This record gives sequence, C-alpha cells and structure tokens, in this order.
Amino acid sequence: MRWSQSFLVTLREVPGDAEVVSHQLLYRAGLVHKLAAGIYSYTPFGFRSLRKMTEIVREEMDAAGALEVDLPILQPKELWVESGRWDRYMNEGILFHLKDRKDAEFALAPTAEEAVTDMVRRSVTSWRQLPFNLYQIRTKFRDEIRPRFGLLRGREFLMKDAYSFDIDQKGLDAHYKKMDGAYRRIFDRCGLEFAVVQADSGAIGGSASEEFMVVADTGEDALVFSDAGDYGANIEKAMTGKLPEPWAGEEARPFGEANAPTPGITTTEGQAKHLRTTPARIVNTMIYEAVGADGKARLAAVLIRGDLDINEVKLPKAIGALHVRLASEEILRKVTGTRPGFVGPLGLLPFEENPISLFIDRSLEHGANLWCGANREGLHHSGVSIARDVMSQPAFASVVEIATAREGDPSPMGAGTLHIKRGIEVGHIFKLGTKYSESMKCEVADQNQKMVPLAMGCYGLGLGRTIAAAIEQHHDDVGIVWPVPLAPYACVVASLQRDAAVLAAADKLYEELKAAGVEVFYDDRDERPGVKFKDIDLVGFPVRVVVGGKGLARGVVEVSTRRERKASEIAPDRVVEVVKRTLAAGATTLAV
Repeated sequence: MRWSQSFLVTLREVPGDAEVVSHQLLYRAGLVHKLAAGIYSYTPFGFRSLRKMTEIVREEMDAAGALEVDLPILQPKELWVESGRWDRYMNEGILFHLKDRKDAEFALAPTAEEAVTDMVRRSVTSWRQLPFNLYQIRTKFRDEIRPRFGLLRGREFLMKDAYSFDIDQKGLDAHYKKMDGAYRRIFDRCGLEFAVVQADSGAIGGSASEEFMVVADTGEDALVFSDAGDYGANIEKAMTGKLPEPWAGEEARPFGEANAPTPGITTTEGQAKHLRTTPARIVNTMIYEAVGADGKARLAAVLIRGDLDINEVKLPKAIGALHVRLASEEILRKVTGTRPGFVGPLGLLPFEENPISLFIDRSLEHGANLWCGANREGLHHSGVSIARDVMSQPAFASVVEIATAREGDPSPMGAGTLHIKRGIEVGHIFKLGTKYSESMKCEVADQNQKMVPLAMGCYGLGLGRTIAAAIEQHHDDVGIVWPVPLAPYACVVASLQRDAAVLAAADKLYEELKAAGVEVFYDDRDERPGVKFKDIDLVGFPVRVVVGGKGLARGVVEVSTRRERKASEIAPDRVVEVVKRTLAAGATTLAV
C-alpha cells in the first residue's frame, strides 16, 4: 500500500477529550475516529490491527476446540428476566434497551449468556452431546455512565465471548484450564506483558474468575502481587495476610463509656492524634443498606480498623447481599442519633422495625483497648474489646474479610509482601457453574437418566481494549511502538526526495519486500523528510527503510527498528534479508 493512495491522516494536536496515551495516539496516528461519546470508527489502518488481533484470537480458540457461532445482539427482555439480570442491569443503568413497534422490549446485549443458553437448551437433551464450547466475535453494547479512555471504556466494542457446557464440575474445570491456556497463548503472541489475577465475578456471576491484565503504568485498574510470586489479584478481590496487631500481648482495659471527648473532630487521623493513639486503634463503623435477593434493603453496621478502607466490591458477597449503598444521613441519625465521625457499634436502634446486623472485619477480630464512636457527638468510648463488648451484642452476625489491600501488606499466602501495579483488563474467564442453566432450565439427562443443569463457563476477551492496552504498554514520547503481530504494517519504505533515482530505488525495494511476503507500506508522499519521519514514528511501523540521495550515492539505504530508532546503513540487495530476520526476531533490534 502506498501512502498517496491510502486513507491515512495524522494529527499534530492531541484531542481535548483524550485523557490516556492510547486514546491520544490512536487518534493522532489516524487509526480511529470518534462518532459519539464511547463510539469509534476504525480507519483502514486501525482495522488492520483489529483484524490481526481477531485472527490471533480465532486461531487459538479453534485450536482449543471451541466452535464459532453468531448470536443476535438484539435480545428479548424475557430471556434476561429468566436469568434474573434484567432488573440488575436496568438498576445499574448500563443496559441499552428499546421497544419495537409492538411494544415488546429488547436489550442490546453486553454479553450473551442468555442467548447461548437458550440455543443450547433447545438443542441438547443428553449428556452424550456434551461437552462443547461455543464462541463468537461480536459487537457488544454497554451504556457507560462516563465513557472515557477511548477504546478502553466505550459504549460499543468488539468482544470475543465463549461459553462452555459440561455435565459436571470436573468438565467445567477442564474447559476453564483449556481457556486459561488459550488466553495465555493469545497475549504471548501479541507480544504483551500480562498478569493473571483473581477477580470479582460481578454481574456475570459464578463461583470463581480470573482477569488477564496488561501491565502498564497508565492502567485504569490496580493489581496486587506478592513479591514471593505466590499471589495475584485485582484490588477489588485482593486479600491480605495477618496484619500486625498493636494490641497483641496487652491485657484488656475496662470499658470506658463515652469517656473520651473528641470535640468536633470527625476524621480518624484527627481523633487518633487527639486521643494520643494510632488510627489502627480507632474503630470505624459504617452503616450500609444491604439489598438482598428478595429486593429488600436491610441495615448492616460494618466495623473496620481506622487505618484500613472497606472494599465495597468485596462487601456485598461478604455480608450476603446483592449490592450495598451507604445509608442516608436521615437513616444514620435515626439509627445512631449522631452524625458521621461519632458512629459506633453499641446501642444502635432499629430502623422501621428493621434490626441492624453487625459485621466485623477480621483485622479487628482480636482487637482490644480500642476507641469507637459513642453515638453522641464529640464523644468516643475507650477500652473497647471486640470480643467482650461487640461480639456479645445480639446484633453480631459474623467476622468478614472486607479490607482493601495495601502496598506493603503481608501476602495472604503466608510468604512475601504485597505490591501494587497498574494494569488494563483485556480478558476475564468465569466458572459460572449452574447460575444460568438452573434459572433458564438448561438441563440434560445424565448417565442415570436424571435431569441435571449444565455446568457452564464464560470466557470474554476485549479486542479493541487489547489494541489500546498494547499501545499503553508500547509507546514513547513521539508515538506508538507496535509489537510486530499487531502493527498495521510491519515495515515502511520512505523516499526522501523526488529525485528519479531515489524514487526508482524506493519503488524497487517496496516491490521486493512485498514479493518476499513482508507487510510493507510505502511513504511515497511529496513531503519534507522531517514530516515523514514524524508521521512514521507516530504510526509506529516496527521496521523503517529510508531511501535518500546521499546514501544511494554511497550504495546504501538506512534501516532501523522503531524501538531503537538507530539507523544502520545496509546495501539495497541485503534489505529484504535484514528486514525479514529483524521482524522474525520481534524487531526489538536490527538483525544485521
């Protein structure tokens, strides 16, 4: 392809709404165009990268034995009501939905569990037809409240989603392991540094899930790793090991009822300083409305050390709720009689005959000689013992694990220290179990002719997200540094002058590289060398061949890799050999 005949327009200025590097460079390099918030068109150059990504995914899915299907994006409400997801997605405001001329409601699907389960339950009746794994590469929709970061968080996006069906948990485990291996091969082939971490299953559901994260300083997600290499999770799922307990070895002091004044001091740090203690000895009590499977909201008081934060992603599952929200100030005052900053777990009142359940983070399980709010403004109790004073309350429910992991915490596996990196989620695999097959009656007769729900797995991979994540991980101050497998073109030939000899030599090299099977792009524009170099660096071709008059006079052309940007003089008759060898080695350095 010649630049003069291509649809490639680069930009010098960074778009005003482009917050992250990938968004900026995709736009400036002419790979995508914004149609509306969170909705992007791919140009021919951008589509080449997307197509390469798609081909890698399809090859690995096929090799893993998955079978490609094509499921409708427009799906009837009734299916989503059957699975129980319609109300949840509608309440969260993320489901695109519409009505047809007969007033029937439909969703533009963000995932396809309902559609694939419906197809299987209509076709499969016996265990002898199992197992299998169905996948598609299809556009998805999600009504993001705040679409941002370009392809990283859009409202319309291309996704590979696969769904395995087995007769039992053993079969599901085998499929899950197979998809884990396929995903690792996909991201290895893309030339990406990635990590696999434990994750929260969220609205998809299921018993277990793992995320595949591309490691990048600009990543939108926090990843937690043990330096001993024995643990990894995203921040929403991460646990910590046993934290140091400042009260260890101390004898419990007598309970001091409302005897610790904290006048007008509402922050944990301020209270600790005033009471001449540390935040770890301050008990923070948060009041939540916890919505259960029956749709009813019940109140929960959650206790945590003052030096820790509650992880509100882990919290619902820990206390047996579908989702939680902080209680309103009106409810808080009726239950506690005070305002935030002085709330404590003792003497809480029921709200509308709804008693409060007490949950204690495990970091406080053995806590003694603590301070907590006295439910009276400006006052705290002292000498609080969790076992003696809190667990003895009729409202006490259980000890839970709901703290947010921090840099430097001990690993939950018993060895090593936790560290936090940034990453971008590009894939997510789930063990769904029977969540959908039970609710949607997707059953088969087993070996004993007993009807059983199928064990399902779900495996998602964002193709556009992976392209963007590759740029977040591979760029410099002047443009994209493509991994060879995802580059729109592997090599560019640039002519520096309009001189007949230069053009003839550049034309010849372009044709020779093309004939040798190299994906080559020819910058034949009538532009200044500086303009060409800036555009070539911006677009990020892995290998660059520059033909100029001075070099030709000495019988050489300049060849360099995008990663090194250090040119070597190569005889024209060796260019094809050098370029092919360099690309085969990953184009990190020139193979001369």
